[in-house]
Amino acid sequence: MKDIECTKEFKNFVKDIKNRILEAQYEALKAVNKELLHLYWGIGKMIVEKQDESGWGKAVVQSLSNDLQKEFPGVAGFSSQNLWYMRQFYVEYCKNAKLQPLVGEISWTKNLVILGKCKNLLEREFYIVSTKKFGWTKDVLIHQIDNKTYEKYLINQTNFDQTLPAKYKNQAKLAVKDHYTFDFLELSDAHSEREPELALIGNIRKFPPVWICCALERI
Repeated sequence: MKDIECTKEFKNFVKDIKNRILEAQYEALKAVNKELLHLYWGIGKMIVEKQDESGWGKAVVQSLSNDLQKEFPGVAGFSSQNLWYMRQFYVEYCKNAKLQPLVGEISWTKNLVILGKCKNLLEREFYIVSTKKFGWTKDVLIHQIDNKTYEKYLINQTNFDQTLPAKYKNQAKLAVKDHYTFDFLELSDAHSEREPELALIGNIRKFPPVWICCALERI
């Protein structure tokens, strides 16, 4: 076996498997991230429409947040602040057909950084594309914006448009990795377990104690 492990063929085989794993991880994260962004976009849209249709003020966001956090306890994504971000997210991009598909390519937290720090749509596009391309973390993204990388790019026309270098491919999943994503994944489990549990408790209450004792004796 050791002889096989030393061969170039085996090393290439292992490398191919590792690449497949990394690609699968990336694709899975991308899929979940897009669903999360789609959800947040939809919530933002619903808040805007309801405020316009019914004349609801700012208080509706806090009330909505209170109800959602009761239903999904411990999930940071439904704080009143994050709901306001969802509303802003929709308002800022709803009329921009070019940026709408791009925002789903990076995580929610990185979208918020770009939304807050970049006012120009071309600048936002640059940082969204670059974050996806180079797998920038939140801290790296903030550094790039503060360092005025976009302005330097316009002046020098650096190589940001070239094909993604191999050394960055393993970092690509960082562009969509976010604690909000993992919170989102927990929602379905927490919610799906709760309803059967309540139903089960309700059914148990229907049976007289003697039936429960007999059932336990059979186990």
